[in-house]
Amino acid sequence: MRTPLATQGTRVPFARRIGAATPPGRDRGADALRALAVCGVVCGHWLVTALVSEGGGLHGASPLTYLPGLVPASWLFQTLAVFFLVGGWAAHRGWVAARERGVGYRAWLRARLLRLARPVAALLCVWTLATGLLLACGTDAGTVRTVLKLVVSPLWFLLVYAALTAATPLVASLHPLWPFAVVLHVDLLRLTPGGPQWLGWVNLGAGWLVPFCLGAAWSRGMPRERRAGWALLLGGSAATGLLVVAGGYPAAMVGVPGAALSNLNPPTLAAVTFGLAQCGGALLLHGPLRRWCARPRVWAAVALVNLSAMTVFLWHQSALLAVALAGLRAGAPLPGLHTAPDGFDWVLARLLWLPVFAAVLSACWAVFHRYERGRRPGGPSRVVAACSPAGSATVGRV
Repeated sequence: MRTPLATQGTRVPFARRIGAATPPGRDRGADALRALAVCGVVCGHWLVTALVSEGGGLHGASPLTYLPGLVPASWLFQTLAVFFLVGGWAAHRGWVAARERGVGYRAWLRARLLRLARPVAALLCVWTLATGLLLACGTDAGTVRTVLKLVVSPLWFLLVYAALTAATPLVASLHPLWPFAVVLHVDLLRLTPGGPQWLGWVNLGAGWLVPFCLGAAWSRGMPRERRAGWALLLGGSAATGLLVVAGGYPAAMVGVPGAALSNLNPPTLAAVTFGLAQCGGALLLHGPLRRWCARPRVWAAVALVNLSAMTVFLWHQSALLAVALAGLRAGAPLPGLHTAPDGFDWVLARLLWLPVFAAVLSACWAVFHRYERGRRPGGPSRVVAACSPAGSATVGRV
């Protein structure tokens, strides 16, 4: 069926076509939170990932090692908890909608996992070929290891996300305090002198299950959303500050090379309380973002990011690596790209490189976004259909 905009016989602006293709019941505020979370992760990685050129090769470094004053930036750009919050919200809504349509668990899960597997397969195929080419060209083995580590490091997130998605029917009604208690007891055991360090990897599932369960509770209809948001924001912030000041946890919410303890690898209690604070902030922003997304141009941008969120997430480090490897041909280390991140001049130079990274990421998106969206049976992809004059497709799915 054609939308009213499509039957007018006139050229409809792009943003209005996106809006006309969006179901009336779509929660645009939740989509905006997901888009902000993805953009936060991308910008954070681009700002804290340094590749230092030494002896003709590249090795990884972080400005947080040299410039502890930049630690607050990790509080702004480490947005994984918000992604898991919205992921739990979307998974629960999707599972409920599937049951109402009579769709079984296997079919529902297969559809969701295929949307993850296709873009991952494309990434791995490309980098398998690229690795062979780099080695054939005589690239230093240490450089190749550094490159591959950055390429595959985002995949741990997808493995956890896929596992929690598969467990949605089991954990959808689980109270977030249960996995939170697991994280608390794991840290009490492993961080005591002589404690089993391997136990920390239990937190890889339990830690991210906390915001995932919170998202499922939000989907079920969280009463007094703003009150819950303020409680999570203030309580999570206070708990995180106490753990950092008195509990010995690092202040950086991302991994710092050489640090005795990382808040992310695996997640610590401080990372979880910080994530709860972020989730509280997200709940408070939900209403204003939903109203802001009523503007056609804002919603068009949010919708396009959501339709390509996995492509952007998977390929953003590849964009940085492509620029860094190409820059080696300059013959001398380029400031902010190949130099040690040991001063604020590096930070300023890195900021100038961000538009270049974004341009290369856009090129990656143009080539690989099709693997995320798939194809509509007998028709174009979802974005093409949504932006066509007919405008009959819906933007995104739960």
